[in-house]
Amino acid sequence: MMSIFYYLIFPGLLFGACVGLFAGWIDRKVTARLQWRKGPPWYQNFIDIIKLLGKETILPKDARATFLLAPYLGLFSLGLATTILGLAIIFPQQSFAGDLIVVLYLSMAPAIALIIGASSSRNPLASVGAGREMKLVLGYELPFILSVVTVIIKAGGNIRLGDIISYQSLSGSIFYSFSGGIAFCVALLCVQAKLGFATFEISEAEQEIMGGVLIEYSGLPLAVFKLTKALLLYTMPVLLIILFLGSELSLLFLAGKFILLLVIFILIKNTNPRVRIDQALRFFWGPVTLLAIIAVGLAAFGR
Repeated sequence: MMSIFYYLIFPGLLFGACVGLFAGWIDRKVTARLQWRKGPPWYQNFIDIIKLLGKETILPKDARATFLLAPYLGLFSLGLATTILGLAIIFPQQSFAGDLIVVLYLSMAPAIALIIGASSSRNPLASVGAGREMKLVLGYELPFILSVVTVIIKAGGNIRLGDIISYQSLSGSIFYSFSGGIAFCVALLCVQAKLGFATFEISEAEQEIMGGVLIEYSGLPLAVFKLTKALLLYTMPVLLIILFLGSELSLLFLAGKFILLLVIFILIKNTNPRVRIDQALRFFWGPVTLLAIIAVGLAAFGR
């Protein structure tokens, strides 16, 4: 029963989704202020989800069964990753061997769900969005994994989240080392792409392909995708905090670090134009991957 509570309520699905929706409001509010607008009230994202739940679900002609199943794949997989991260913070000594690898796999589920769902809709614009999402995943996953490898090397080869947290509580945050700082910058850029924020919102690109991967979704399935994106906005900053800023994880420090990362994401989003998919691939496979390789090399030499 406790496992179900952890997964569904706290620190899993419900808690992560609520924090993610509130973080989405911070995103909208800061964006509005940067554009000299007032912005929505704090409960607007919650209302938007509730409104979508009451809308009709329209199925495209000849859509496959995976069209409706894909949103739930992303949500429930990411909910499990959120639970693992939360329990690692609360009970670091009870984390299981290889939980970091499991989280990395599960964090890819939302992108895979978008690709499967868009491909199942039989819509040409959705197919374009799915192709872009697939290429983007291939672009940012390599440097992101290399940045995580840097953390593993710095933490003495540990792939347990609890051990990584314990190492930083004794030796200081990995971010403060030279290789750790470089790896953190790499991971930050990759997470920006994972979140689908501006600069890397290539698969949706509403002004160009009218929502792309989400163009055929409505009602409950669209609400599930929106909820997954909100959950991702909670999960990825928490993962970065555990990996690079895990020396102090009390509630106050954790909230401060989370908000700081969120503001950084928002500022990058609002100060850079959207790039083309070929530009994104050159960026991630070029300078970002090079920086990640340098970080791994420096970590291997103890820097």
